[in-house]
Amino acid sequence: MKVLLVNGSPHKEGCTYTALAEVAGALEKDGIGTEIVWLGQTPTIGCMGCGACGKLGKCVHDDVVNVLAEKAKECDGFVVGSPVHYAAASGQITCVLDRLFYSASGALRYKPAAAVVSARRGGTTAALEQLNKYFTINQMPLVSSRYWPMVHGNTPDQVRQDEEGLAIMRQLGHNMAWIIKCIAAGRDAGVDIPEQEPPVRTNFIR
Repeated sequence: MKVLLVNGSPHKEGCTYTALAEVAGALEKDGIGTEIVWLGQTPTIGCMGCGACGKLGKCVHDDVVNVLAEKAKECDGFVVGSPVHYAAASGQITCVLDRLFYSASGALRYKPAAAVVSARRGGTTAALEQLNKYFTINQMPLVSSRYWPMVHGNTPDQVRQDEEGLAIMRQLGHNMAWIIKCIAAGRDAGVDIPEQEPPVRTNFIR
């Protein structure tokens, strides 16, 4: 069993990574493998709505999005981390998730997911709400902790002083490990994924 964690910060081992590493440590302690993928600093194009992924089976732009899509097929859980920019997730992670969930939603559906954010001070709950919507539209169980999954600090050293924030990250990791194991036990007991009704699109303007 494995969890894929995505670092949406332009800083490879900054505040967001510090939070994700704490989640990963708790998962590893509970016997769940982890991989943290950094998106890097190369700008990522946003979704153009071209629909080519429906024919190709992957995004037409062959970059980190398709790399994540392949890794998503093998993972049992998904965690996204982002710094807070103007009370929102980073532009990089937003572009990536728009395209990932449009082109490869099936690779993530029904897998437990969580978002964590890092901020100097404010805007955290707005950013969390934005990120969690990717999961809830894709039928992914949303994993919670004992408080909103956020850390505070302007440097990794400051984040490491946020004892409550780090404890929240660890509890998130333990909770995700528990849910992944529960899903696996259900699968072994013959519990299948829910039956899907055919999709229906009701447009407001006809």
